[in-house]
Amino acid sequence: MSRLRTRRARPPVALALPALLAVAFLLMPLVGILSRTQWRDLGAHLTSPGVVEALRLSLVVSLWALGLSLLLGVPLAWLLARVEFRGKALVRSLVLLPMVLPPTVGGVALLLGFGRRGLLGPWLEGTFGITLPFHTSGAVIAATFVAMPFLVISLEGALGGLKPSYEETAASLGSTPLRVFFTVTLPMVAPGLVAGAALTWARALGEFGATITFAGNLPGTTQTLPLQVYLLLQDQPEAATSVSLLLLAIAMAVLVALRGRWTGTPVARKDSGAPVASEEPAGPEPVGPVPPGAPLSPGAPVSPGSPATRPAPPSPGAPADGGHWPLHATVTGFNELTLDAEPGTTIAVVGENGAGKTTLLRALLGLTPRAHAELRLGDADVTGLPPHRRQVAWVPQDGALFPHLSALANTSYGLRARRVPRAAARAEAQAWLDRLGVGHLAHRKPAQLSGGQAQRVALARALAARPRLLLLDEPLAALDQTTRAHVRHTLRTHLAGFGGVCLIVTHDPVEAVSLADRVLVLADGRTLQDAPPSEVTRQPRSPWVARMLGRNAWPGTATADGLELAAGGRLVVAEALPEGAQALAIIAPEAVSVHRDRPSGSPRNVWPGTVREITSAGSRLRVLVASDRAPDLVAEITPEAAAELGIVDGAAVWTSVKATEVTLVRL
Repeated sequence: MSRLRTRRARPPVALALPALLAVAFLLMPLVGILSRTQWRDLGAHLTSPGVVEALRLSLVVSLWALGLSLLLGVPLAWLLARVEFRGKALVRSLVLLPMVLPPTVGGVALLLGFGRRGLLGPWLEGTFGITLPFHTSGAVIAATFVAMPFLVISLEGALGGLKPSYEETAASLGSTPLRVFFTVTLPMVAPGLVAGAALTWARALGEFGATITFAGNLPGTTQTLPLQVYLLLQDQPEAATSVSLLLLAIAMAVLVALRGRWTGTPVARKDSGAPVASEEPAGPEPVGPVPPGAPLSPGAPVSPGSPATRPAPPSPGAPADGGHWPLHATVTGFNELTLDAEPGTTIAVVGENGAGKTTLLRALLGLTPRAHAELRLGDADVTGLPPHRRQVAWVPQDGALFPHLSALANTSYGLRARRVPRAAARAEAQAWLDRLGVGHLAHRKPAQLSGGQAQRVALARALAARPRLLLLDEPLAALDQTTRAHVRHTLRTHLAGFGGVCLIVTHDPVEAVSLADRVLVLADGRTLQDAPPSEVTRQPRSPWVARMLGRNAWPGTATADGLELAAGGRLVVAEALPEGAQALAIIAPEAVSVHRDRPSGSPRNVWPGTVREITSAGSRLRVLVASDRAPDLVAEITPEAAAELGIVDGAAVWTSVKATEVTLVRL
């Protein structure tokens, strides 16, 4: 088999030559150290008492500096990455200042700030008896001052690349901000934190200028390894070269180990070898409720630890206190609406992109400044409560599964946040995973799940959190049709016993009709229609919703015999509205007839057009016909009719609609 070789583009000489000179310029000092090292005396130089003592002191100082940098720098990095406040640019400049400040100037600044005659020095000495200059603690302060910025910058970059949806989802599951920080945020930015910590330690180990200026050069007290190099250069240059080689080797080892991760940019991980499960068919949709604890597949064998032997999960609205929680919300801001719903109500929230659907959910969660919700759940006014105390759980569009936790740990996260014992939380979480058909994947990480499996785990996590209000942002979007039907049935079964209210953002008309008791149609953040699915299906008040339901929707102004279309043209209807009324004409695709020649007979609405698109809709075909006399029209015909008429893309056709087949909805 011949090998395919990729020809690499040659860089321009005008750029390549200066780049090579830069590499040579940076490499030459390192080559100088390697070439001048007395290799046969290297061991003796590095084991001399002065060098050993200086190395010990350097390790002590650098480790203390690292600990102090972690204690102060991690919260500072989080503040810069997550909180907007006045003076943020100034604070970031202060963080970067030690990186560009000459070290000796930094030492002078430390003397004037913490020295015996500085701003805080006299107070520290008089109150606590602490004298920093010419003391090991002074060396620690100097090393921390110059090294901590590396930790802050690296960690801030990692935090900036972390999607807030992970932390927001953890909060919605009942986790306090501090718990979110330690259980979600830090584990997810661990590579950036480790990289920043390694650079901080290496920089503290090699600090010289600020240390000698602020802490002095006292053997055994402040004389670190870089200061020892400075002294050896005067009397023993060969020994100084050997010690410099040691520091060089440490620095290179740190940089090689990090492989560029110090900037906070995650490095692509190699495949762990664990198989990524494909989406498995869930079988036909059940026709009745699934008995608690029963296997999901008919005839599935029951074995110890299988779903049939585990306790059934409680209803999602059944925390320890039980009860029912009607919803009352008044939303202001981008969204302007009032929402009331009785316990057990499921509301499908629909609308085109930008209508305010996700903003509504985030306002109910208390997570967005764009809209504010005065929210009451049952008798409790939760408006002033933080997200983690509202008992409002949500599933965002991407699921936001915590990548460092298994599916089981993800699902039990909300229960553990509410202080449910570990064993009970894991048992209940396993039962929810079983109910949604992913129990066998409990110990896999999200990266080992398919998109549909991950979405089901995210749904199980929200249901297991025992919420009083459940918010689902397109929860079934990643599932295939068979699995979607199964999960839809399971979700409908549990929502039937839910003691709270559920809002589901969806673009799927089947979900809106089959899951919801009401359909809330939003447009520009306002309520356009709030009605049962049957009414919305029969008389949609939005062109977008009508098209989502598979119908043609033409807005216009009512005339004596029909409708003057906003896009041009006229439409004759059987039952006209008062003249001048704004209305929406609804035409079912199956009511549109397609002809190759102009039809004769009863149709009152006839237009010539051209076929622009043909798509499959189950056992029928949907044909999009464009015309200069009417808006685009979708017709639904059988494949046999399409073959008989010779319907192909670009074909010239005629379309007709009877006046009795047009429904006018007054806007």
